[in-house]
Amino acid sequence: MFTSTSALVALVGSVSAGNVLWDGRLNEYSSSAFLDDWSWSNAVGPYQYYIHGDGPTSDYVNVGSDYKNPADNNSNGIQVTIDDTATWNGDSMLRTELIPQTDAAINKGKVFYHFSMQHTGTNPPSASQEHQVCFFESHFTEMKYGLISGAQGTVDKQLRWYASGESQWDVTFEAGVWHNIAYGIDFDAGTVAFYHSTGADDLELTVEDVSVDASSNGADWHLGVLRLQSGGGSSDGAEDWNFSGVYIESGDLTKSVSGPGGSSGSKAAASAQSGVSSTTQMKSSSTTAAQTTFQTQVKPSSSSVPAGSVPSSSDAVQPAASSPTAATSISISSVAPVSQMSSEAVSAPATSSAAATTVASSSSRTESSSQRSSSMPTQTMSTPPLSTSTPAGEQQCEIKYVYVDA
Repeated sequence: MFTSTSALVALVGSVSAGNVLWDGRLNEYSSSAFLDDWSWSNAVGPYQYYIHGDGPTSDYVNVGSDYKNPADNNSNGIQVTIDDTATWNGDSMLRTELIPQTDAAINKGKVFYHFSMQHTGTNPPSASQEHQVCFFESHFTEMKYGLISGAQGTVDKQLRWYASGESQWDVTFEAGVWHNIAYGIDFDAGTVAFYHSTGADDLELTVEDVSVDASSNGADWHLGVLRLQSGGGSSDGAEDWNFSGVYIESGDLTKSVSGPGGSSGSKAAASAQSGVSSTTQMKSSSTTAAQTTFQTQVKPSSSSVPAGSVPSSSDAVQPAASSPTAATSISISSVAPVSQMSSEAVSAPATSSAAATTVASSSSRTESSSQRSSSMPTQTMSTPPLSTSTPAGEQQCEIKYVYVDA
């Protein structure tokens, strides 16, 4: 039995929505202990970790599901703590910050910087001192909380979004409320837009493009907190800040709090239907793309693995001995704008039911893969083109099916 062309169109459509450039959701880590091994000569994990106090890592950064937005099923939580020991480089400011560690183009074109943030009633942030949160070195866009340095008054309990040095939006920063945020930065146009929601709600455009001097070297966005000390370095004690859903993407904005399922490749795999037994190859007539590859085995409860992880392998899902198996391979490459797409031959066995799927994607992430070798007779049929053109910014997708007798 063969699926319809519309099903394949849906599969390809899922591939082209959003492209995760860097993933800081830490799904493969159960604690912050991996940061103990980070150094400039041993750049492990997706973050640079050098702005913190002299205490053990667990004094400043902790990782676990207790610190995430419960509506986000695709992210681990990160708790960032500042206290009297969290000074760095001789400054009086209290700081604990993580910085994306990637060669991806997170500082070019139109990109979205995602994160959710919250505090609880335990070790809440001081409303009497200025906090700079999730900021760039040039501070062209950032979150702020507490009494802004030089402002009148004694406290300020508003969480504010700043762009170009001015407050553009604010809300009372109540304990227990998750704020989901995306900076929509256009480095070419020099603008940034602000997307926001709370709890499980989808992101909405809250403030349209603001003109800014958008500049970044790709290693100067700080996930975490910097607190300016007032009153000669006085402190109100330790503060705990919770973050989750931290990633950077290009293409279409992902509005769901759960975010993409680890990568566009994982989303495509999740959309694949068992029993698909036709093959369509689409390619650009004028564009090629260098690709890095990951392979993932799709299981009923698959999980994503952020960029920078080490390849591993494990056995594939085993079908019943009497059931024929269709193993599916999907190769995806991010490309420059594509103008022409074409459909090629389709191959399928007389009967099949899909039981195992492998995916190859342009993401640098890696999950487990299975290796199989076998053969079985195939028959060939033709299929109409899925599309004769595709909008700029979408991806080229090559889908191959290899049928293996279990």
